[in-house]
Amino acid sequence: MSESFVDYVKIYFTSGKGGDGVVSWRREKYVPKGGPNGGDGGRGGHVIVRGNAQLWTLLDLKYRKFIHAEAGMPGESNNCTGRSGKDEIVDVPLGTLVRDDETGEVVAEILHDGQELLLLEGGWGGKGNTFYKTATHQAPDFAGKGGPPQEMQVVFELKVLADVGLVGFPNAGKSTLLSVVSAARPKIADYAFTTLVPNLGIVRYRDNLSFVMADIPGIIEGAHQGRGLGTQFLRHIERNSVLLFMVSVDTDDIRKQYEILLNEVHLYNEELTDKPRMLAITKCDMIDEGMEAELLAELSDLHPVFISSVAQKGLDALKQKLWALLNPEQ
Repeated sequence: MSESFVDYVKIYFTSGKGGDGVVSWRREKYVPKGGPNGGDGGRGGHVIVRGNAQLWTLLDLKYRKFIHAEAGMPGESNNCTGRSGKDEIVDVPLGTLVRDDETGEVVAEILHDGQELLLLEGGWGGKGNTFYKTATHQAPDFAGKGGPPQEMQVVFELKVLADVGLVGFPNAGKSTLLSVVSAARPKIADYAFTTLVPNLGIVRYRDNLSFVMADIPGIIEGAHQGRGLGTQFLRHIERNSVLLFMVSVDTDDIRKQYEILLNEVHLYNEELTDKPRMLAITKCDMIDEGMEAELLAELSDLHPVFISSVAQKGLDALKQKLWALLNPEQ
C-alpha cells in the first residue's frame, strides 16, 4: 500500500474542559465591603470535523493518535470571562465516514467541501460568584465548576468519491484506460496488483462536460472475505455512481469472469448491484471484426462495449454510454 494514500485511521478525541468560575470581590479604596465581581470561566474547545476538497487521503491524520482541544480559562475578577479554549478543527477528504469506534455507529458522512460536524462539544464555562448574587444572598462565596470534556475514539474511513468506478481483475486494463481518457498517470505494468491505491482522473466528454473516473485496485475471487486487497478495494466502489466492469478479451470465459466480479460485489454489499453498470471488453486490438461479432452475439444480453486503450478503439462510444448512465434524464 502506498505510504501517501491512507484510507483508514483511528483517533482518540477529547474536547476541552470548561474553565471554572471565580470567587472575587470588589476591593476599591472607598468601597470597603464591595459585592461579588467574579467572572465566568471560558468554554472548552470543541472538536470539529470539516470536509476539505483539496485532500484525497487521510495521511495527515495517520500519526495523530490522540487529539485534544484546548481547555477554557478560568474567570477573572471585575466580572471578566475567561478565554474560551481553541477549537480543534480536523480536515478530512470528501467521502470520509466518521464512526464511533466503541458502538460502531456511523456518526456522519463528510461529502461536501466546508461541511462541518461538531463531533464533541467543549465543557461549559463555570459561573462566577456574581452570577449567584440575589436580593436575599448578596455575597455568595462560591462559583461554578467548568463542564467536563467529552471523549470518543473515532474511526475515519475514506471511500473514494467518483462518478465511474472501474471494476476488474488485475491486469484488466483499468489503469491504461484511465491514463488514456484522462490526465491521470497511474502506475502501469504487466503484473497483478500494479494498482495498490485508487487513482482518480477527470474524463472530458464534450461541450466542456466531464466526469470523474476511479481506477481501483483489482479484485480477485474471495475479495469480499478479504482475499487479495479485499475490502480495501470494495469499500471504494460504494460511492461510485456507475460501475464499469472490465474483462480482457483474451480471458478464457468472459461471461464467467464478469459473473465472478459481479458476485464479489454482491456478496460485499447487495445494494451495490443496484447501481447502473456496464461491461467493457478490453484489449480488443488483439481481435478482428469477425471475432468481435461472434463475441457480441454470445454476450448480447450484457450489451458490452469493445475497447482498446492502446489503439484508441471504442473510447468515444464508451464515454457516450457512461455519460448516458450518469445522466439518464438528458
